[in-house]
Amino acid sequence: MLRSGGADLTIAGGVREFGRATPAAIAVRDGDRALTYAALDERSSRLAGALLAAGLGTGDRVGLLCGNRLEYPEIAAGIAKAGLVLVPVNPRLTAPEVGFILGHSGARLLIADVALAVPEVAVRVVALGDEYERWIAAAPARDPRVPVDERDPFCIAYTAGTTGDPKGVLISHRSRCLTFYATALEWGLGPGRRTIAVAPMYHGAGFAFAYAAVHCGATVSMLRSFDPVALLDLIDRERAQSVFLVPTHAQLIREAVGTVPALPSLDTLYFNAAALPKVLKEWVFEAFPGAGVHELYGSTEAGVVTNLRPPDARRKAGTVGHPWFATQVRIVGPDGRPVAPGEPGELYSRSPYLMNGYHENPAATAACTTEDGFLTSGDIVVADEEGFISIVDRVKDVIITGGVNVYPRDVEEVLLTHDAVAEAAVVGEPDGRWGERVVAYLVCRRAIEAPALDAHLRQRLAGYKVPKEFKVVAALPRNAAGKVLKRELRSTP
Repeated sequence: MLRSGGADLTIAGGVREFGRATPAAIAVRDGDRALTYAALDERSSRLAGALLAAGLGTGDRVGLLCGNRLEYPEIAAGIAKAGLVLVPVNPRLTAPEVGFILGHSGARLLIADVALAVPEVAVRVVALGDEYERWIAAAPARDPRVPVDERDPFCIAYTAGTTGDPKGVLISHRSRCLTFYATALEWGLGPGRRTIAVAPMYHGAGFAFAYAAVHCGATVSMLRSFDPVALLDLIDRERAQSVFLVPTHAQLIREAVGTVPALPSLDTLYFNAAALPKVLKEWVFEAFPGAGVHELYGSTEAGVVTNLRPPDARRKAGTVGHPWFATQVRIVGPDGRPVAPGEPGELYSRSPYLMNGYHENPAATAACTTEDGFLTSGDIVVADEEGFISIVDRVKDVIITGGVNVYPRDVEEVLLTHDAVAEAAVVGEPDGRWGERVVAYLVCRRAIEAPALDAHLRQRLAGYKVPKEFKVVAALPRNAAGKVLKRELRSTP
């Protein structure tokens, strides 16, 4: 009897395959620089050889401190070819935060963009640019093909989410490779297709959806830093067909350009990181009439959990769709029992995309997983009779005022229907009488008085949901994924 088999899945696999299948095709563009698949394959092999020559061994960790640039895919592939583990570092972090990540992960080497503020660290630093080029040029072009188990981590992604201390999420080769293939199937990233790396690649989603292109034979163009006009120009110039954005990107495009020029190549937009407000989603439909709009939901720990596809995008606006490929979900109440349709409950998921756990933090891993392999999202959701899932709010963000639950997203959605409000975040703050009071932080397009906002909300919300206070701020604090950091708002004086 024949048995199915083959090489273990590894994130270097796609680069190797298309380095032979389509060697002359462009894999990566960055301004006036470009890499063919043959060059990407060769350069990543040279990097692997340089890392091994530096004394690193299977499973050792390598930090990468840089933004979106040509070298990012080759560094990820080269680290994998050497059997090592990538530790992506957000260049916006402070020196102590970078030091914590490198120390906690046990990184033995850091590749860094010296145009950034690289802190003093106790590991060898290789500077991108001339030093990096000399380093890999001196290494052999032969792929070392260090064997790795597909269930071993290719990456430790540090995330604080919206609460808590940084935790290192262990993401396996198998998890990410399956994500890449499903991404290619769902959002059109395959041979001959073109996309843009808009979200930062040091973040889980930004990496997954940009690197999926080179894993599956497409072309990815780097957007070094987000600028609405530059993005639209790049989509037009590169004839990009499929682009991943977060809601903040759409909001910034709306504020900056108003009317989006025709982009005939663009056929797919997909959004993640935070719920796409209904008002903003309607603008996206109007601004990009030729693109099918998807809204997905997931996390670094769980990968993609759900997707709302274009045929249902308007009919089920406000939901995040059904469970994604090979994903099971469970929605349970406080007693751990499944809830009925229309009732809020905590969302758990089980899929091949789940993390291996938190690096050196078994207690945190145990706290968010079940014995039968489900992982909590930490979100409260509602599923309707057709199984479409709506995110109600983070479990930790639910406000209990006078013994009654208030879900901040309900209030935020109504605030955004006022034409003076560009962005809104609602939090609970301590209150001696009510336990917590509802407070709204707003980014406004023009001056607006609190009584006018109060009146607008009271026509649409129960009185106990109406914020007791409105605070206008210049910008909402966000993490790399575009999620609002509500813990920072709660600490705002």
